[in-house]
Amino acid sequence: MKEQRIGIIDIGSNSIRLVIYERTVHGAHRVIDGAKRAARLSQQVDEHGNLGQDAVAQLVDILNHFRMICGLQHVGFIRAVATAAIRNAANSKEVLAQLQAETGLDIELLSGLEEARYGFLGTMNSLDLEDGFLVDIGGGSSEVSLFRGRKLLRTVSFPFGCVSLARRFTSGGLMDAEQMVALEAYIRQALDSEPWIRESSGLPLIAVGGTARAFGKLVQARQHYPLSQTHNYAIDGAAAEELVAMLSPMPLEQRKKFPGLSKDRADVIVPGLAVLHEVFRASGAASYLICGSGLRDGLFFSTRFPHQPLLQDVLTYSVGNLAALHPQAPHAHIQQVRQTAASLLAALADRSALPARTSLCLDAAASLHRIGASIDSYRYESHTFYLIMNAPLNGLSHRELVITAAIASYKTKKRLRQLVLPYERLLEAQDMQHIIRLGTLLQLAVALNRSETQSLRQLGIKIQDGRLDLQPLLGSSELLLERQEVEALADDFSKAWGLTPVLYA
Repeated sequence: MKEQRIGIIDIGSNSIRLVIYERTVHGAHRVIDGAKRAARLSQQVDEHGNLGQDAVAQLVDILNHFRMICGLQHVGFIRAVATAAIRNAANSKEVLAQLQAETGLDIELLSGLEEARYGFLGTMNSLDLEDGFLVDIGGGSSEVSLFRGRKLLRTVSFPFGCVSLARRFTSGGLMDAEQMVALEAYIRQALDSEPWIRESSGLPLIAVGGTARAFGKLVQARQHYPLSQTHNYAIDGAAAEELVAMLSPMPLEQRKKFPGLSKDRADVIVPGLAVLHEVFRASGAASYLICGSGLRDGLFFSTRFPHQPLLQDVLTYSVGNLAALHPQAPHAHIQQVRQTAASLLAALADRSALPARTSLCLDAAASLHRIGASIDSYRYESHTFYLIMNAPLNGLSHRELVITAAIASYKTKKRLRQLVLPYERLLEAQDMQHIIRLGTLLQLAVALNRSETQSLRQLGIKIQDGRLDLQPLLGSSELLLERQEVEALADDFSKAWGLTPVLYA
């Protein structure tokens, strides 16, 4: 596809969303604009199952507004899809015809299974997971899927979501005990019709969609969580049930003030959490994991990469994409630093006792250590830390994200503690020591290509007599700058590793 900007419009049952993606000149992808409008289409269906004319007129206005945004952003291609509210409406064909006539948009009506598949694609392209259950709770439908080996095995779309359930089982968002019992029984009966949901216990339950993100924010607010990011946020199994018990008897005005809950979701949050809890219980899941990606992301990948939309390596793609968004260092230099850092880590493996996946964090840090220079070349380390912590970097847990950012931006122990202090509770006991070691190792890898000429193409590494001997095996002998940099770093490296690095020429 030649277009550099793609607009994705998702006509959901609860809200209508626009996301605009851009492909940069360096081949990276990023979201450059977006918009959201509340619609509650599922609440505007009459007794005959028809979506009312007022709702359709409102939808026309929203879509034309989104088209105007796309025009101002020079979007080359718009893909618009409709889900449960229009799919379940008795007059869906007439609604789609009117929308196309009055907006000029060719709107795809997704089936429940198509919606589940696109949601699965968006989720898999943002999480480093092999097996699990996936639940996507929308306004008018809920999709439950089982995947193993990153392949979708089973999926079902239930014709209920947080908005339609709120309309049926609440009184203006409020629920009494009888209504709650009826709601839970209704959800359980639907889940019981799909026996496979109960046949793979012990897997994580990946929660996607507005209810899932709201759930994550509610739990984070209760925990005073230090990272304002719900994507890849792990939650224990009792959390949804506890929140349902707290929120269901609460008056709506009081619920709107509940920490972490947005006012526009206060009347539908309890049915949404009830679905989440019942799926968790039926599947025998081990824990929750919130995913910030889903349907719209799946639509983007299937549009941009139609022949191979599923990523084989989420972390590698995400790191490469972030690096391409901030291409301040020469690509050859970054690759040399990555290779050298990996060689040093392999040589020092017996002395390190580093935790699993450490090499992934170090490699990501090596790839990204200079991205902060896109903001300030002289103080790039702090900006590198900020960008890694706040950019969409997929494939790492929140703890691994802090570790990667700290390694990439490491300069001194004092500066490290200042940067990491707000996120210290996400780290384990020995993580700071590991970060110091890997931070100095990355500094050494950078020093060994300080000229950025890739002169040292192959390196012999030997540990003897308290030294880390670094012998050029292939490349130029003109390494004066690199030797000086290694000598300047020697004391800090020796304190971290108990070895003095020496570069021979």
